[in-house]
Amino acid sequence: MKLIITVVQDKDTNRLVDALGEGNFKVTKLASTGGFLKEGNTTLMIGCEDAYLDEALHIIRDNCSQREQMVAPISPMGGNADSYIPRPVKVEVGGATVFVLPIESFFQF
Repeated sequence: MKLIITVVQDKDTNRLVDALGEGNFKVTKLASTGGFLKEGNTTLMIGCEDAYLDEALHIIRDNCSQREQMVAPISPMGGNADSYIPRPVKVEVGGATVFVLPIESFFQF
């Protein structure tokens, strides 16, 4: 058995959770924040048998696309202004960060 921990951008979450549900995967959804943009992310925990790991990864890959987005700069607010860029910047967002962990035992009470 494997535990797949997947961090996705909030914009991709509903589409991914729906697709995983259609594939009969059980998902636990956790709100999270982080990354370069300090925007909302969602962390999904997906338990699956080893035989279904490739299918789960395929669903994640198909539903979490990377795209470019213009981001307005954030003022350093009293911090170091040396790296401050005063104009919007195009950055790549989306996609998924996926961790696959082996599960020694599983209990459901």
